[in-house]
Amino acid sequence: MKQQSRRTLLKNAVTAAAAVTGAADSIQPAEAQVSGSLEKKSYPPKAATDTSAPPLFSGAVSYGNLLFLAGVGAHFKGTIEEHTKHVLDELEKNLVSAGSSMEKVLKVNVYLNDINDWAKMNTVYAGRWGKVPPVRTTIAPAGGIPGNSLVEIDLIAYI
Repeated sequence: MKQQSRRTLLKNAVTAAAAVTGAADSIQPAEAQVSGSLEKKSYPPKAATDTSAPPLFSGAVSYGNLLFLAGVGAHFKGTIEEHTKHVLDELEKNLVSAGSSMEKVLKVNVYLNDINDWAKMNTVYAGRWGKVPPVRTTIAPAGGIPGNSLVEIDLIAYI
């Protein structure tokens, strides 16, 4: 018997299942959902007259209808609750200026300077995302967060 790859095996299984159910004629190849233009954009766009050196990274970039926001921290003395509120408020401003909102956030990464602040951070974080909160990963990086912020958050949303 000829050895099959997983892809071929799965394709054959789908074809066989469709034949058994009588749906063989209605099987269509999957197509990616595309809405919006597939162009990489930065928010806010850099002014054409700016002659300074290019930045190391963009604060917000979209591609199609996906929006990627760079990490935002709180670089002032304060509590984890104050830092979390500040960061979420700044992220919300960035989302709105790019044509999105907190309700359209799909994925969040939270970086805590101290993992013991997790519960306090959650008290401020909860309820900011609409009916369906985004998926989230929370970590405490071994070296801490640059700029003495107690929390930094980045995210992916749609426009």
